[in-house]
Amino acid sequence: ARAVVQHHLAQALEQAIAGGELVNHYQPKVDMATGAVVGVEALVRWQHPQWGMVYPDQFIPLAESHQLIDPLTHAVLAEAVRQAAVWHAAGWALQVAVNVSMDNLGALDFPDQVAQRMFDAGLAAHSLVLEVTESRLMQDPRASLDTLTRLRLKRIGLSIDDFGTGHSSLAQLRDIPFDELKLDRSFVHGAAHDPALTAIVEGTLAIARQLGIKTVAEGVEDQADWDFMRARGCDVAQGYFMGRPMPAEALPGWLAQWEVRRAGLTVAPTAGLQFADSRPQVVHVQHF
Repeated sequence: ARAVVQHHLAQALEQAIAGGELVNHYQPKVDMATGAVVGVEALVRWQHPQWGMVYPDQFIPLAESHQLIDPLTHAVLAEAVRQAAVWHAAGWALQVAVNVSMDNLGALDFPDQVAQRMFDAGLAAHSLVLEVTESRLMQDPRASLDTLTRLRLKRIGLSIDDFGTGHSSLAQLRDIPFDELKLDRSFVHGAAHDPALTAIVEGTLAIARQLGIKTVAEGVEDQADWDFMRARGCDVAQGYFMGRPMPAEALPGWLAQWEVRRAGLTVAPTAGLQFADSRPQVVHVQHF
């Protein structure tokens, strides 16, 4: 009976992917040194006509077990690139990052497909970052290494997601050309009050700094998390403390509110919206 239910759910998900029922919500990310907005991460939702908003933890495992993760990823990528092009046309040179699966990395033509999509949208290849979940990557790193290397040769950025939750993190940093490391929220939230988490965070930041890899703290939920990670030199923060995931059309209003808030986060206020630098900024897309 369970197999029958799963089959029908998979059929509904396949129709949802083809029918455009997947939508991206965007969670802000900010530079910890200045408070400047550096991008957003998009989290995919399934807007079902009868069930309402379905969250990714309810359908990503289904997609992975029914060979739907590849079309799902490409659907999310297409929407993210489209939105990035809209923001770019409005004057925001937003970089887009998309969460990828092992199935994607196993396809030999994946780098060419991604590069072509960026070209068609009028965006440079370096305007894209692909996030790889560490616990999934480690299952067969040799099989994905060739694809990851070719992506980097095409100037597409690579981010190791949920860092610290797998079992061969340091080996992956040695072998794979990542240029961004995302600290898992389980190590970030509450670290200010936990000596063990403090040691883990400080050690991870030190390693990333020596390797020249940008660091992103996920799960910054309150002022204590912000102050702790900022004092230790983490580059970028993401979490409910800054803002919750929101539809793309809600982002301009949030940006205006953030300009007021950021002055109180031990950074000097500046006139108007400030980005961290003149390079393309980051819009992260994650399934989870």
